[in-house]
Amino acid sequence: MAISDVKTDGSWIKTFDEKGKQISVMSASGKEVVGISSDFFVCNEGSWIKTYDEKCKQIAVMSSSGKIVRVASGQTFTCKEGSWMKTYDKNCKLLNTRSA
Repeated sequence: MAISDVKTDGSWIKTFDEKGKQISVMSASGKEVVGISSDFFVCNEGSWIKTYDEKCKQIAVMSSSGKIVRVASGQTFTCKEGSWMKTYDKNCKLLNTRSA
């Protein structure tokens, strides 16, 4: 099932499908949604970057130290890390590095 939107609604994060139907919900406490793709989304949670699937189940986690999530698209998300742009998959595995 594809994600069409992820919204923070009060103290909840809600995922929605392409028909606008709610798929799942989880607490927004300490979380900021920073990237949305069709099959996962990315949150900053304190000193961690975490990826979640459409059912709000955690996929992976990595340190957010020195990283700013810029975008999520397809099967990847990109972080600015100093003078570098680094691309990660939804499992937080580094795929590519280029100059910013």
